[in-house]
Amino acid sequence: MEIILPFLAKLTACSIKKLKGKEAYSWCTAIKPGMVPGIPTDPTPILNACLVSPKSASIVLKSLKIIFFVLKPSIFRLFVLSLIRFFCSGLLLFLDNIRMHEDENSMKKASPEKTATSEIVQKLAPLIDVYVTDAFAAAHRNSPSLTGFSEVVPCIAGRLMAKEIDNLQIAVNDPPRPYIAILGGTKCDDSLRVAKNLIDKEIIDSIPVVGVVGNMMLWASGVDIGEGNKSFIRNTLGDAFEETWEMAVYLHDNHSEYFLLPADVAVELNGDRVAMMVDDLPTGNPIYDIGIQTLQEISPLLINAGCILWNGPASYFELPGFAFGTIEILNMCIESSAVTIVGGGHTSSLVSNRGAVDQVTHNSTGGGACLTMLSGGFMPVIDSLNRSNTKFRPILDALGIKK
Repeated sequence: MEIILPFLAKLTACSIKKLKGKEAYSWCTAIKPGMVPGIPTDPTPILNACLVSPKSASIVLKSLKIIFFVLKPSIFRLFVLSLIRFFCSGLLLFLDNIRMHEDENSMKKASPEKTATSEIVQKLAPLIDVYVTDAFAAAHRNSPSLTGFSEVVPCIAGRLMAKEIDNLQIAVNDPPRPYIAILGGTKCDDSLRVAKNLIDKEIIDSIPVVGVVGNMMLWASGVDIGEGNKSFIRNTLGDAFEETWEMAVYLHDNHSEYFLLPADVAVELNGDRVAMMVDDLPTGNPIYDIGIQTLQEISPLLINAGCILWNGPASYFELPGFAFGTIEILNMCIESSAVTIVGGGHTSSLVSNRGAVDQVTHNSTGGGACLTMLSGGFMPVIDSLNRSNTKFRPILDALGIKK
């Protein structure tokens, strides 16, 4: 087994050796810069030094310019904790994944004070000066590794986390106007919560709805979209259907002026794409895309927009014949001079796969986290960062870390 991290393109992995010592054994990997001369291919001498003394291990690793050291399976063995304690400046240590640790799973609903008592925090916190969290995709969750350290050590956002927060705050607090939010995909409950939050904040100008979200809003407006399409929405939402349906009806009845509903759609018939006007519904075939007229109505909104939020595809874009609507919206976003913020797993992946990341202002890495933040939901990790900033501000100032 070798460990090669995608973002370490210039690094090569040495083979893993099984080590035996007083504490049973650990699996260890030393990862070295590939072009640095004088570093042995076989890490055995380095790892044997680790067994002799954690302090000497740190010195040896530093002298050989090895910058990563990975240990498995337990991050709480005395050897591992000692190695951290004696680490030299400039070294990085990758610990084993703690996702399956009992505390990570049993404390998902615990208070910050409770998560701070977990084994993870209690054993690692005394060994560190600052805890950096960069997992924005998990920022809507709660566990010791995400929120527990904020009570006992200074915690700061990593660069990715800070970038996500800064850009998404534009979308929910002070967007350039006109502000257009394109909401699609299959997560009708999340998307409609985003719509309601933006409307309640009075910061949105228009909300084109596409994909399954568009189908549900058509249905809520009184359009019969066909039993098959209705059943798909019910089954996708499961227990959340009734609440989401009530929200869709409420938004249509009270805020219909904000919504641009599809004027035409594309259905699948025997594997082919068939165009259909909304006035010609219902249909017994699945609705998989929006049509040309709908795109023509969306286009001027995006051309004149000051800020565009796009969350969720317009179509079943994995099927080649039904990728049209989603790709056209992406092209419109790219061509617009507006601030463009793309969020959501499928939409974000599409932007990345088509090489358009550099052509939008921000492409969010968070699916559920992005939707939670856009809908005004509670973000435990961001809350813990704010609390830590207040509690440990003097220490952070002394370390030269700005707010």
